Amino acid sequence: MKKLLFTLALLLPMMLSAQKIGHINTQELFAAMPEVARVRAQMDTIQSQYETTLLSMQEEFQRKYQDYQQNAATMPDAVKSIREQELQEMQQRIQTFLQTAEQDIQKKQQELLVPVHEKMTKAIQTVGAKQGFTYVFDSAAMVYIAPDATNLMSEVKKELKIQ
Repeated sequence: MKKLLFTLALLLPMMLSAQKIGHINTQELFAAMPEVARVRAQMDTIQSQYETTLLSMQEEFQRKYQDYQQNAATMPDAVKSIREQELQEMQQRIQTFLQTAEQDIQKKQQELLVPVHEKMTKAIQTVGAKQGFTYVFDSAAMVYIAPDATNLMSEVKKELKIQ
């Protein structure tokens, strides 16, 4: 009897301080946010502008390269050398443009998505605090989730006003 009382005395504080733990799949939530679709549309427009510019640069390079090939046999060496240098410089500009465009696109996408991530995080924190959760884990990274674990997806979607 003393052992039982002693065990209960030890377990009682742990049971009283039981922590409430929830989970949510942030990838699924993020994909459901309407802001993400708007960011994608904006990014498609930006990428399209870069692609149009790149296509124009490539077409100009092709025209000059074809002209060079057609007339190379009859060109003086000095003119031929200048044209070759122009073509190499054009190729270098195209490469530089590609690299810069890629960096700009990534930077812009990051810039547009940061507020969306912040909004999602704030909603998760708000729901977690309102419902008294000690921890809220990302279920996308979980190895095991017990059937009785609390999924906060619907509550967070309500907080974000997502259907």
